[in-house]
Amino acid sequence: NGYYHSDWNRCIHSSRDFSDMVLVFNYIFNKDVYIQFNSTVGKFVGYTEHGVYNAELMNNDTNILQQWRAQVET
Repeated sequence: NGYYHSDWNRCIHSSRDFSDMVLVFNYIFNKDVYIQFNSTVGKFVGYTEHGVYNAELMNNDTNILQQWRAQVET
């Protein structure tokens, strides 16, 4: 028994030219998503108290935010 941490990212699209690409990245702790980045939202969203705190930190760091926004292009 211990702690479980994982993350996953997924690119979702329905067009052949990828013009509608959406990047979704989840940080997961003990099987619950606590932070998510969604390229259509353009920022991190926290779903727990700890997640909200960290999402605010990441959203206030323009370098981190620019890197994640650019990920959808790659």
